[in-house]
Amino acid sequence: MKIVLLESLGIPAELLKSYADKLEAKGHTFAAYEKNTDAQVQIDRVQDADVIMIANMPLKGEVIRACKNLKFINVAFTGVDHVDLAAAKEMGVKVSNASGYSTQSVAELALGMMLSLLRNVPQVEARCREGKDKTGLVGRELKGKTVGIVGLGKIGMNTARLCQAFGCRVIGTSPSHQSGEVEGVSCMPLEDVLAQSDIVALHCPLTPSTRGMIDAKAIARMKDGALLINLARGPVADTPALAAALESTGAV
Repeated sequence: MKIVLLESLGIPAELLKSYADKLEAKGHTFAAYEKNTDAQVQIDRVQDADVIMIANMPLKGEVIRACKNLKFINVAFTGVDHVDLAAAKEMGVKVSNASGYSTQSVAELALGMMLSLLRNVPQVEARCREGKDKTGLVGRELKGKTVGIVGLGKIGMNTARLCQAFGCRVIGTSPSHQSGEVEGVSCMPLEDVLAQSDIVALHCPLTPSTRGMIDAKAIARMKDGALLINLARGPVADTPALAAALESTGAV
């Protein structure tokens, strides 16, 4: 089989070679390239491949359809919305993701963003570097806040646990969790999560049903001054609606 890695995975060349050597020892061929989003360049590199490996680089249908031997697309990433899944299905190509990738990292980033926004970290740092005080920038504590988690998968639940450790009340929602409780997270419909939360963290996948989910109506349900942190794909939130909401508060 010919296996082609279409973009760097950010690992040392020596480590990548050690993996490639194992594949080649079993009779496979392996080729690795630097990232290039030009479809024709991609086709030239993979048109005779049996397996394509990517991370978060878009893989269009025209590329997939040009690969007549292709059997499998391996995505070294959690999301697969950057792959033309309809084209893959049409060509009988299987697609897999890397479930569990960066689960802890993204959850910790969510906490970092919450703390930074509540405590005005970048603004206070800038004042300090200018030799000024933090007048008007005194922050708020995370403890005691209600945090709403939209998407209660592995990353969302990790974020929930970290928020609980900070003394937060955590509520959440997902298609399979509309009521009851999961590991101390009170589950409810999205509308209630938005209405009750001081901080809303998005951890859901991008699907037809979640695209533009945080629109003007959803934003209107949120508390005045609530924080929205998008740890999901950008299109889960409606950008024009977000911009309009920020402009209406004078935040931009």
